[in-house]
Amino acid sequence: MGGMIGSGIFVMPGQLAPFGWTGLAAWAVVIPGVLVLAGVVAQLIAARPDATGAGAIVGDALGPLPGLLINWSYWVSIWSANAVLAQTAIRYMAVFEPALASSEWALALWSIALIWAMTLLNLRGPQAAGRFQLLTMVLRILPLLAVMIIGAQLAAAGAEPGAAVTLKPFDGSSFTMVMAIAFYTMVGFETAGVAAERVRDPARNIGRATLIGVALTGLLYVVVCAIILSAIPGDALAASPAPIALFVDRYWGAAAAQLLAAFAIIAVVGCLNCWVLMQGEHPLSMARAGLLPRWFAATNARDVPVGVVLLATLCTSLLLLSSVSSDGGLLTFMLNLTSAASLIFYLGCCLAALRLGVGRALALVGIGFALWALYGSGSGALLNFALMAAALPLYWWTRRAVSIRRH
Repeated sequence: MGGMIGSGIFVMPGQLAPFGWTGLAAWAVVIPGVLVLAGVVAQLIAARPDATGAGAIVGDALGPLPGLLINWSYWVSIWSANAVLAQTAIRYMAVFEPALASSEWALALWSIALIWAMTLLNLRGPQAAGRFQLLTMVLRILPLLAVMIIGAQLAAAGAEPGAAVTLKPFDGSSFTMVMAIAFYTMVGFETAGVAAERVRDPARNIGRATLIGVALTGLLYVVVCAIILSAIPGDALAASPAPIALFVDRYWGAAAAQLLAAFAIIAVVGCLNCWVLMQGEHPLSMARAGLLPRWFAATNARDVPVGVVLLATLCTSLLLLSSVSSDGGLLTFMLNLTSAASLIFYLGCCLAALRLGVGRALALVGIGFALWALYGSGSGALLNFALMAAALPLYWWTRRAVSIRRH
């Protein structure tokens, strides 16, 4: 559950507001779809608890080239997720200093600065990063609890927050696109199985923990989004850089909104810290599994893969700079890219499950959902395929190096 509660819910009300009932209806497909994918991943990891994670199982089941491309896509999802996290933190900082998010360029440049700051923290080693992560974990839930308390207060007082707000009617033509955006909030459920070899009775406990975490997180998100969308006009939410702070400001005042924004900033920066650590650890594990050249596995005295951490941060920076547009769609594009790149990984998990004979019926349903959501991510999917192709020279390099060592 901790891996999923990050930036998504702090910006999602603003992303879904223009779509009205379509945005709320998307959850009715996203949550069951993610439960299916989570079930497949959990069964894979439970079947191979000795593996270092679902990515390693995918590589073993599908072969070196598919394994590389699918795991590379997951690495791309980490780059783009970091871009979303950084933007979210800057947007909530703009509650105190609006100039930080006064334009797409300002938002991109300040986001890049924050990502590099967290990268420097992680270069000091996983211990320093881990202490910071522990400090911020509990703060992720406090802003969401504030929304639920306000909703309960309104209900207890007999208020009807939706009376003054008319949600746009359901529009089937935009449903698939909205579903792909909402899917972003659930990315991260696979982290429950990272330490499967340390879990008692993994066949039972990993699956249970994953499914309960997805269900509770999904329910929390639906409630929070429904309360906010029914209380604040969609145009105001879409225009606000910090929609949850806007909601709290309306009912509890500016001081409470600023306190919530401060909690949100700390929480999102803590989540960013976690994923900056992951952007080095994931290619490190790929290199050790023989999917990437050996230099991806090079670490310093503190066991930090400095080269790949810096490379990933550079890629995130370039993604942000190259995606700035005049229509204000930077955040939406990064959400779609993250969803698309993650969906390729989950699709790979489903294909691996079919190949290994693990939960085949569930895997088939997961493939259908993943392809549907991938289609909805639009240009994000196209860019992800282009970024996956960038891994092909590394595959040939790795195969050639292995061949030379054998001879």
